[in-house]
Amino acid sequence: MADKLAAMRAGGLILAQALAATREFIRPGRKLIEAENFARHFLEARGAEAAFARVPGYRWATCINLNEGIVHGIPNQRQFQKGDLVSLDMGAYYQGYNTDMAYSWELETNRYQKFLQAGEEALNRAIKAARPGRRVRDVSRAIQETIEGQGIGSVSRDLTGHGVGRELHQEPFIPGFEESQMGQYVFQAGETIAIEVIYSAGRPDLVVADDGWTIATRDGKIAALFEKTVVVGKTGGQVLTPYLWKETHEKAGK
Repeated sequence: MADKLAAMRAGGLILAQALAATREFIRPGRKLIEAENFARHFLEARGAEAAFARVPGYRWATCINLNEGIVHGIPNQRQFQKGDLVSLDMGAYYQGYNTDMAYSWELETNRYQKFLQAGEEALNRAIKAARPGRRVRDVSRAIQETIEGQGIGSVSRDLTGHGVGRELHQEPFIPGFEESQMGQYVFQAGETIAIEVIYSAGRPDLVVADDGWTIATRDGKIAALFEKTVVVGKTGGQVLTPYLWKETHEKAGK
């Protein structure tokens, strides 16, 4: 267990640095594929592999979604535009273990501040609920109450957080809404999980693009994704993939 956590802490820090640097790299006029190349090079230069590129059928280091895109967006030749709502999702494979994280923000505008703040708040509340003896439904409830209880929008009914470690996606699966079957799972101390807040401003219905990967909201409303890898602990989840910039609502490394 100690070796696993040491590897995941080291890999998680590399991933956090990579996401922060890629977030800084992204600006209007640059292309999604340029951000992809930057992120991959950053990870590989520090001895990590792109975890997403290890998923069968997927060859990219990042998933980049814009506006109504919610997950699994393939980086392409499209240029970032001022006002885009960008969701950047990345994973690192380091010393035999995976970590996973994501963040959403606006490019040079401030139209969706309340919408995005709710996503971070939901993630922070969910992380605090990840304690030994608690159930998946406790984490799910924290997410759903924050997003839907405040009238922000809808959490996804089709996409979930997940366990993470030797495999990028493994049990337990952690919905953003209370669900009877998956919600019964009881967390164990030292367990590593990726908690994801996946939500949109409209209805939860989704569509899959012709590329077979990119998923977007059916009604065209904006969507966002906030995710961290954490270790289940007595006082809540201990973050392995912190957001490393000053303007975040939580202290780096919390």
